[in-house]
Amino acid sequence: MRVEIQLLSQEARLPEKMSTHAAGYDLFAALKENIILLPQSVQLISTGISIALPSGFEAQIRPRSGLAYKHGIGILNSPGTIDSDYRGEVKVILYNFSDREFVIENGMRIAQMVIAQYEEVEFQRVELLEITERGKGGFGHTGV
Repeated sequence: MRVEIQLLSQEARLPEKMSTHAAGYDLFAALKENIILLPQSVQLISTGISIALPSGFEAQIRPRSGLAYKHGIGILNSPGTIDSDYRGEVKVILYNFSDREFVIENGMRIAQMVIAQYEEVEFQRVELLEITERGKGGFGHTGV
């Protein structure tokens, strides 16, 4: 599949797969100066790219496991969704879950992007749903 991409700044880089069979493409911070992400705070980070996805596809923006494990850095709305008709800059909502400042530098890998196909759905209203073994059992209903 081909996805058109526009670089919006001198600092922007194309997304990159870091291994042959990786599902996600790493996204890079596109910054003119470093950003300090304070403990328990949020920042909207530029990637400097815009994409044009085909209809029926979305880009899921997900955290990087290394940033989460080593530094306590995650994404608040994970996964974030970039719709096929969105043409604005892809930005990442980073959150510092740790008790230490974290410096975000230009070119730093800040998230990963997975392109996923989705189905259009037509909802059909009914009076009752089919009964299943689980039924209305919610979170923790199995006691495990």
